[in-house]
Amino acid sequence: MHEIDRLIRRHQNWSRFTAAIFYAICVGIALNMFWEPAGVFASGVTGAAQLLATIVRKWFDFATPIAGLRTTDLLNTGTLLFLLNVPLFVLAWRKIGHRFTIFTFLAVIFSSISIRWLGIVKPLTTDPIVCGIFGAVVNGLGTGFALRNNLSTGGLDIIGIVLRKKTGTTIGTVNIAVNVVILFFAGFVNDWPHALYSALAIFINGKILDSVYTRQQRLQVMIVTEHPKAVINEIQNTLRRGITIVHDAEGAFRHEEKTILFTIISRAEMYDFETAMKTSDPYAFVSMSDSIKIMGRFYEPKTD
Repeated sequence: MHEIDRLIRRHQNWSRFTAAIFYAICVGIALNMFWEPAGVFASGVTGAAQLLATIVRKWFDFATPIAGLRTTDLLNTGTLLFLLNVPLFVLAWRKIGHRFTIFTFLAVIFSSISIRWLGIVKPLTTDPIVCGIFGAVVNGLGTGFALRNNLSTGGLDIIGIVLRKKTGTTIGTVNIAVNVVILFFAGFVNDWPHALYSALAIFINGKILDSVYTRQQRLQVMIVTEHPKAVINEIQNTLRRGITIVHDAEGAFRHEEKTILFTIISRAEMYDFETAMKTSDPYAFVSMSDSIKIMGRFYEPKTD
């Protein structure tokens, strides 16, 4: 058993490491090939790093005593991205988990390097709408893939995970809400049309993120069945979910005795749930609906 746990942990570590590299490549491509050439700002801390780098480039570009480098060389988007994430590493270490924070640190380091190295890539176009959309898709895929492997990309991902545990708010929603501030300042630094293009990119990025990272999305499930014991055993053996039982229900068509079961699952567990239902009672009536807010105990695997 100890050997199995060790193999599982090793597989998880390699999955996170791979996800960190994939995310770094995605954010490097999104920034250098789409967003920055078109003057479009990213979401979250990445967007804040872009904003600060733009301010330095426009108003504080001068030579420094450090090896003759200019401020734009020292305070570029990649460097500022890492510096802004430092206090968030502390938050993640305290509130989420140590292993999670270590891999988050690696993801941010890799992405900072990727942004720097991929800066030599020529953009495909400078059209702000095209760049905003495709940059958001690429970045959203990378971020969602990282989160699916229990890996934060830093910034608002950490804040979003902490808030989700407290309030149930989705990470994509947190991104959209907080980024209003970035858009406001982006309008002053560049211009308001580009701030609107950035708003489009941020919105699409949040939707792509939520479509890929589905663990935080919860579904309320109602099951009408004639075999409640088989269904309950199968669900509880497959998923770690509580079930509420309503006895003495009656079908209106044939007046057969039914049992109604209620449970909550995450969207990421939908496939496992459907498999459990096909095994236990393939003829049961099942209804699923989005659960906006949950009060009470809802088990979530520990993020670490």
